[in-house]
Amino acid sequence: MELTDTGNNTAEKPERLSDLLRHLTDNAGARITLGEIADAMAERSFGAFLLVFCLPNMIPLPPGATFILGLPLVFVAFQMAFSRIDTIWLPKRLHDYAFDNRAFAKVIDKIMPSLTWAERFIRPRLWPTKTRLFERFIGLFALVLALIVFLPIPLGNMGPSYALALIGLGLTERDGITFGIGAAIGLIFTAIIGYVSYELIWLIPWFFRHVPDYWDSLIHFFN
Repeated sequence: MELTDTGNNTAEKPERLSDLLRHLTDNAGARITLGEIADAMAERSFGAFLLVFCLPNMIPLPPGATFILGLPLVFVAFQMAFSRIDTIWLPKRLHDYAFDNRAFAKVIDKIMPSLTWAERFIRPRLWPTKTRLFERFIGLFALVLALIVFLPIPLGNMGPSYALALIGLGLTERDGITFGIGAAIGLIFTAIIGYVSYELIWLIPWFFRHVPDYWDSLIHFFN
């Protein structure tokens, strides 16, 4: 009975992301692979990779940059929605890709103060359900946001990226409140971008219908 209770407590209170990352860097060798990071994250790998890939997209980017920086988000979100397994799958080349552990540790050292500060407020609470089906619904919504980030919309990457970061952090820590805030922000930006896109689609035929009028006005102006 005691072993069962301990397992349940572990499931209800997963190890904090900061502790997990620190443990990972302290116990890895001279080089660390993406596969080792994914394996360490286990069932929380979707949320963790979603959070990591959001970071470069949370600043203003020139048009076209999101084609590269947004693609990993699409990759992760697609797997969340449609993968048969509950952990992220990496192609062999990515899985075996290794980089210097000391450089990785320095990156962790830089983000650790912000992460530990955030973890003072983020904790396992009010998580609706732990089923794979619920995670698939999250993945579908994350995929919509990731596609918005991926598209070359001026400054359109920032809002959805912040939403995805909160969703990923909430998913990693099983924090329903953080996830809810991220989902609300995501819905707001999806509605705004959807409305603007709808208006632009209707504006294109109107513009082409009035091209002859604009052309005649231009000719008369120079004559």
